[in-house]
Amino acid sequence: MSETLDRLKALNEKLEAKLTQKKRQSSPRKEQPTIFDTPEPRADRTEREIPSQKVPPRREKKVSADTSISKAESVESTTEASEVRRLTQILLHHLKINSRQEPVRAKNIERLAELYLGLDIAKKAPDIRDLFIYKAMNISGIGLKEEDFGEIREGKYVQVIAITYEPDKNGKKKAKNISLGYFGKAESLEADRKNQVIEFVLRWRYEKAFQNLEHYRHLLEKVRPKDSLF
Repeated sequence: MSETLDRLKALNEKLEAKLTQKKRQSSPRKEQPTIFDTPEPRADRTEREIPSQKVPPRREKKVSADTSISKAESVESTTEASEVRRLTQILLHHLKINSRQEPVRAKNIERLAELYLGLDIAKKAPDIRDLFIYKAMNISGIGLKEEDFGEIREGKYVQVIAITYEPDKNGKKKAKNISLGYFGKAESLEADRKNQVIEFVLRWRYEKAFQNLEHYRHLLEKVRPKDSLF
């Protein structure tokens, strides 16, 4: 678990550095055009002195296809950003995370919500809060171990697999696999899409690791004096 946390911490540091860089690169401020008053014609001028000015016919502005597409993409981007914020707030409240006290954890949740939308995980898990009822999460078709991290397995299908434990007829707990997302054959998966799938699972594990630490810390409080707790 420590190796996974170290890798995710490094990932978070890179993401935070990129975010800071983007904030610093603000677009240059456009100067407003100066408006000059046009002098009115003198009243004592004759008609010959004041040439008649023909007003050109008004032309209708044609909206190009590129402009329409750009506006549509802008609206879609704004809507998606709003939905990410909404889902992030739902998870922060559900997991009882104070974004000021735990900014790294909060940013991890925000990115998790963004990937949840981008990978269409909502099709299988429409309530984002249900992501954390599972005990574990893995990927089929892509290696996540140290020796094969990120490597695809040819001939296999890529899926995000959530794992939970349910009692059987005899009362024994058995693992149950639930597919949260299907992404086709491993060799046909685009590199960016593959990285998003990996990142989603790692960020879920990152938050789950925090929850496990809180669980064991709570248990330690029951058996050890407070002055000996870390």
